[in-house]
Amino acid sequence: MTTPVEEVRLSLPHIELAAHLFGPEDGLPVIALHGWLDNANSFARLAPKLQGLRIVALDMAGHGHSAHRPAGAGYALWDYVFDVLQVAEQLGWKRFALLGHSLGAVVSTVLAGAMPERVTHLALIDGVIPPTATGEDPAERLGMALQAQINLQDKRKPVYGTLDRAVEARMKGVVAVSREAAELLAQRGLMPVPGGYTWRSDSRLTLASPIRLTEEQAMAFVRRVACPAQLVVAQEGMLAKHPELLAQVPFTVTTLAGGHHLHLNDESGAVLVADCFNRFFTAP
Repeated sequence: MTTPVEEVRLSLPHIELAAHLFGPEDGLPVIALHGWLDNANSFARLAPKLQGLRIVALDMAGHGHSAHRPAGAGYALWDYVFDVLQVAEQLGWKRFALLGHSLGAVVSTVLAGAMPERVTHLALIDGVIPPTATGEDPAERLGMALQAQINLQDKRKPVYGTLDRAVEARMKGVVAVSREAAELLAQRGLMPVPGGYTWRSDSRLTLASPIRLTEEQAMAFVRRVACPAQLVVAQEGMLAKHPELLAQVPFTVTTLAGGHHLHLNDESGAVLVADCFNRFFTAP
């Protein structure tokens, strides 16, 4: 699949990020954020179908061709938010739209709620708030997270003998994707190593969050969003299983056929999402 895309690298004061650029230079500024363990190719099908937008689709820190955070650092939600702000600063974008999928949707919501004056539009795909604490012991959770961080030092990433085996493994990941989606993600996500291929992503991304917000704290970000917001819910995705959460979200919510990666799994899903967002971005 060929798409009009430009590869760029953004040297921020604290980290270097890779990105894909889509759309006309004078289009509405949009920063696109992919999901956990994905990369900028998450938007390879969708972005070319969106009209009048200048999209910077990032490889988020620790993903794809972007740098990993330094030793001793982590991947807290707030750190991703800061990365996005630094990208906007470097591009000279005082106001910009956000397009996010899954983890990227969560980061987008948090940023739009924390700094509503900076965000013009919020377009979300099957994600809105982070997993929240539900009666768990925060001290116990932190202890387990710290121990897991220590244990990770002795673990090694899996090595796949062929590209095809790596693609098949991604198809059967925590969230299953189509073969075409797995191949697109593998293009930016794999690197050659002795014995075959492994994923470029930082192993620390697999660590559980040491601290979780309460639902009330998480929803505070949703309530502070001041711009137009469109949430696409995948009929066979993650958010559809939480109707009580969706009932509290004051965004425009549209449910579309498909799984969690409906915008990437096939052309028909990408067209459905693109049609929804094209109407959203051009609405008066």
